[in-house]
Amino acid sequence: MKIIGCLIFVVPTFVQAQQLQSYINEADKNNESIKAYEMRYNIAQEKINEVTWLPNTEFSAGYFVREPETRTGAQVAKFSAKQMLPWFGTVETRQNHASAMAEIDYVEYIIAKRKLALAVTKSYYQLYRLNAKRSVLTKNIELLKTYETLALRSIEVGKAGAVDVLLLQIRQNELQQESEILHEQILGETVNFNNLLNRDVALPIDVNTAITIPHQDPAFIDSLSLNPELLRFDKMFASVIQEELLNKKKGSPKIGFGLDYVPVQERPNMVFDDNGKDIVMPMVSVSIPIFNKQYRSVTKQNELRKQEITFQQEERLHRLESLLAKSIALRNKARISFNTQDKNLKRAKDAEQILMKNYETGTINFNDLLDIQELQLKFEVNQINAIEDYYVQSSMINYLSN
Repeated sequence: MKIIGCLIFVVPTFVQAQQLQSYINEADKNNESIKAYEMRYNIAQEKINEVTWLPNTEFSAGYFVREPETRTGAQVAKFSAKQMLPWFGTVETRQNHASAMAEIDYVEYIIAKRKLALAVTKSYYQLYRLNAKRSVLTKNIELLKTYETLALRSIEVGKAGAVDVLLLQIRQNELQQESEILHEQILGETVNFNNLLNRDVALPIDVNTAITIPHQDPAFIDSLSLNPELLRFDKMFASVIQEELLNKKKGSPKIGFGLDYVPVQERPNMVFDDNGKDIVMPMVSVSIPIFNKQYRSVTKQNELRKQEITFQQEERLHRLESLLAKSIALRNKARISFNTQDKNLKRAKDAEQILMKNYETGTINFNDLLDIQELQLKFEVNQINAIEDYYVQSSMINYLSN
């Protein structure tokens, strides 16, 4: 059976790729939903063996209560055996139809694996965002503590007031609150991630927070023709064709072969040829569906089903095209946002340095310093969000186009 191309995710480094791919492989191996799809496919494969059946062989036996007399003697009983056989090629056609149905289950299995990989990737980068943001908050809290030390020194020489210290402490408390909330969100997302991998929910997740956006977007095939969600309709169409071939075979005559055996008693006090000779009668029968409209109706249904599948495939293609265009636009937006935040962050750090130099000359405005610090935090968080969006959308693009 043809293997459909696997999903490749864009990650910043080889190590990061190995790390994420190892989680995806673990999810493929352990996830209950994937196991269920695999069992469904195995069942479909086994049905190929099931359809080689033939109609049951019929055996019958009868005893004459009143023995009919014949010239050669009285008939005692009657034994019969009969086997009906389908028309030539019917069994092979059944196998082809079962194989076509198994192909559909296989594509469903591949789609499930790809969706699971996408879910793992999204959860992974969500954990990246939460951990990276918490790391930034920790860094900013430490920076505020440094500012608080400067403010206390300035109070001693009369260049700052107690209000400046209080404002810095309030800002630290706010950031500490955000950090604790993020910690709870990390715990919740860790449970979700581990459940996708079907393992202990308390296991820690190794997430690299030193991620950036590459200078160039990775190349991808801008085509949806190989997407399993569309290939599924091709397999469904092929299965209807096989079903129609099987329907024609079902509408063909059936041939039967049989044998009747009648034991005969010898006539007493008589001597002649064939006295008491048993009767053996081979038989051939043919079953012809002359008055059955069932097969013509099934043929019409199959034609309608092929039209339905064609419409469904076209509708799904349009939807995937829209999703692909949207993902490309969102990834481009993430790159633009990342570059903008990078420029703004550099400007904010320049402003911070200017303010710190003013402190060396004896003057410093702690309100301005707080504003700059808040802007830096905003730009860093926006940059982290842009990185997450970039890789999530890249994964979606790969899911749709590969």
